[in-house]
Amino acid sequence: MVSLEQVKLLETKVIKTIEHVKKINEENSLLKGKLNSYQQRNDELEALIKQFKEDQGRIEDGILSALDRLNQFEDALDNNKEEPDSFVNNEEEDPPHVDEAPYESDMPTHSDPEESASHSDSYNPHDSEGSGDLNNPVKPQGPDNELDIF
Repeated sequence: MVSLEQVKLLETKVIKTIEHVKKINEENSLLKGKLNSYQQRNDELEALIKQFKEDQGRIEDGILSALDRLNQFEDALDNNKEEPDSFVNNEEEDPPHVDEAPYESDMPTHSDPEESASHSDSYNPHDSEGSGDLNNPVKPQGPDNELDIF
């Protein structure tokens, strides 16, 4: 026969088992919630990756288009160089030699202070502005005071 002690022992084991199942069910629902949030985040990231790939494709197309335009520009420049020009000699020449700034002894001296004051607007090779520096000549400017780089 079954004794009263065995029934009480069985009852405590059933209660422990029920509590354990409840804990496992709570943990299971918690993990399912995390899984759903992770799946949503994963879907968002996949959408971002897809968008980045599309953007990367457009960027690559833009770069290729720009390179193609540069090649066309370079070809046009090469074609212009090949056309005969009456002002340009096709032989490569050394650039003309620029003499150093004249020595002070080569410059005219003025003993009259009034005369030297009247020549103050003339060329001074030692100007601090650098406009008279032969080693660093000022480039002519095009319209709108912009430097012409071509």
